Amino acid sequence: MHSCGASFFIEGYIVENHPAWIGRIERVLDWLAWICILAASLGLVILVATFGWLVFGRYVLNVTPTWVEQLALVLVCYIAYLGAAVGIHENTHLGVTLFRDAFGCGVSTFLKIIIDIILAVFGLMMFIACIELYNFGWDTLLPMLNIPESIRTLSALLCGGFVFVFAGLRAVFRIVCLAKGITYIEKGAS
Repeated sequence: MHSCGASFFIEGYIVENHPAWIGRIERVLDWLAWICILAASLGLVILVATFGWLVFGRYVLNVTPTWVEQLALVLVCYIAYLGAAVGIHENTHLGVTLFRDAFGCGVSTFLKIIIDIILAVFGLMMFIACIELYNFGWDTLLPMLNIPESIRTLSALLCGGFVFVFAGLRAVFRIVCLAKGITYIEKGAS
């Protein structure tokens, strides 16, 4: 990946002369991403522990705890959706950058803004669609867990909201920095 514009390193971070408010908002977004990773990590630990209980119950006690599979479905939704949203924030989500980075700085910056706007629109659409699913699911209980289906749908709703916020604000940061004549250096940039 090539670098467009001047930047320098401080304690492992790439620094530009960004407006101070961008730095403050980025710290809040980093905190939100950390909370998402913490929740997904706890979900993964619970998932592993409950599957250990499933194996123990099935093969040692000869009594299969059937609720484990339903809980696993809920946990996998949270792990995947929260992880995907953080992947957007951290620039570690699946992306093909070969053609975008092959262009010069001007075209590459424009394409990055367009991509961020498309991601934000997708996140907003996902959020809006999941609100309807979330509201609809309160009357339906998940089998064996006896909790509303909306608990599972909440993971997709949160993902859409976080993708909208993470990508939308990054697009705003890029546009503001472009207007000021500086390069926005996002997470994952080398």
